[in-house]
Amino acid sequence: MAAVAGVVLGLALMVQAEAADRSGTNALLEIRRLVVDGSRVEFTPGATVRLDRQPRTVVFIFGPATNSVSPAIRFRFRLDGYEEGWREQPAEMRLCLRFLDRSGDQVGETIFRASGQTEGWTGDLQTARFAHRRETVLVPPDARSFWVVMTSAGPPAAVGAFAIADLVIQTSLSGDAAPAISLSQAFDAAGGGSSGGVPAGWMRDGLHPSMAGTFAPSPGGRTQGLAIVDDDLGAHAEWHTVKELATPVTPGEQLRVEWKEAYSLGLAGEVSVQYVNLPAGYYRFRLNEVSVMGEPGEAEVSLALAVPQAFWQTPWFWVSMATIALAAALGAWRYTVWQRLRRHLLRLEQQRAVDRERLRIAQDIHDDLGARVTQISLSTAMAQGRTDLPEVARAEFGKVSQMTRELVSALYETVWAVNPENDNLDALANYLCQMANQLCSQARLRCRLEVPDLPPQVPLSSQVRHNLIMAVKEALHNVIKHARASEVRLRITFTHSLLTIGVQDDGRGFDPATCQPGYGLANLKRRMQDLGGEATVESRPSAGTTVCFRLPVAATEAAAHESPV
Repeated sequence: MAAVAGVVLGLALMVQAEAADRSGTNALLEIRRLVVDGSRVEFTPGATVRLDRQPRTVVFIFGPATNSVSPAIRFRFRLDGYEEGWREQPAEMRLCLRFLDRSGDQVGETIFRASGQTEGWTGDLQTARFAHRRETVLVPPDARSFWVVMTSAGPPAAVGAFAIADLVIQTSLSGDAAPAISLSQAFDAAGGGSSGGVPAGWMRDGLHPSMAGTFAPSPGGRTQGLAIVDDDLGAHAEWHTVKELATPVTPGEQLRVEWKEAYSLGLAGEVSVQYVNLPAGYYRFRLNEVSVMGEPGEAEVSLALAVPQAFWQTPWFWVSMATIALAAALGAWRYTVWQRLRRHLLRLEQQRAVDRERLRIAQDIHDDLGARVTQISLSTAMAQGRTDLPEVARAEFGKVSQMTRELVSALYETVWAVNPENDNLDALANYLCQMANQLCSQARLRCRLEVPDLPPQVPLSSQVRHNLIMAVKEALHNVIKHARASEVRLRITFTHSLLTIGVQDDGRGFDPATCQPGYGLANLKRRMQDLGGEATVESRPSAGTTVCFRLPVAATEAAAHESPV
């Protein structure tokens, strides 16, 4: 019997497995070749194969050992570290309906394939759980009859067990139609019985017909199904109905085919399995024997495989990239700093050139124009003192002399503003004090100066100094002309980069709400707005007036250095 033969074969495999070498080789199984990206890789059994680079494809080719007593060994395999369960390469057997014409020639065929293993398979046909299956088949044109074939003729390396029971084919889909053929009736003694284990109306066939047999559901029970236990790589077996007794059908008719089936199928001989794009890591390919009836055995071989990381996944690559990125960032930072330093040096050079030109202009005004105007002033003063000239002429010469003195004062003021040596807060404070003393002295006003110690290294451009001088002078002139004051107070402070200059008098004051400001006050505010500062005026009738100038020096000077004049 085929079932007994399967059990004997399983016992033989177990005996051979116990004698196998446990260091990666086995007397029953062997991993024959390892092919990585199309190239064969040599390996030593029991050793770890370390690949040079991350592969695209890895193919394991395996089969029974060369000296194995039986080549009909099924295999199951798994790649530890990549997959969890065991699996087999698929194999198949078939249940077919072959349609014949009037001459007995085949004109069509419908194939129902069985592949893998049914759920509830136990390795024994008498205890296996059968699955119910139902299919509908359309009879092809010119068909006049059909016969049923159960065969293991498929892939040459397919081995295993395939069993069907309770096969019923109905030639009509109506509920009261009688089955055209029934295997259960064929096994029934009343329906004709069987001869030599062959059901009535059926016959064995194939290159190895003895692999076709029958089975019973339990010991002592009557036979209820057909089975093929194929353990021959070079041959196949079949069950089929007697062709001469083919069942008549009508073209276009629908047939309903119902049966129960159980099977366990796999490949034997040389088998290959391919893995694609394995991630980096360590793997172990394990190969385990499986009997023809689908029962795992003890014989097992394995091969360890180490897949390296891609170069862009290795720590040294990321360390290198981080180093390169850091070096690039450092280089970019140094280049940016160098560019800023270069621009700063260029601005300094331009500023020095401007300062040299300003110094030259100041010297020319002082030495040439100032000397000529002074000479004119002296000449007109001498002419004014001559007694032989008319009184009207001496008066005119007096006016010219006064105008030249004022011109000399204005020239010296311009020279002071243009001279780059005075581009600082301390020089500005000194000049404002001298100017306030001089103007108040001429107007016979008391002048009180409140100037604390100022930082000596606070730069102020000539533009800023000139506008501040003109604004303070305008405020002092307003006091002299309109305030009727007896005292003027000048206060200069510098706190948190804010320069504050206050001009306060004790004059008659005015009401800002009712008094329309003149051009002088408007000019003050416009000058300070141009510099980025502000000018405020506080006054009350009979309580004096205070004009306050506020200027953020740091922001002003940064803007001035960005665009040197």
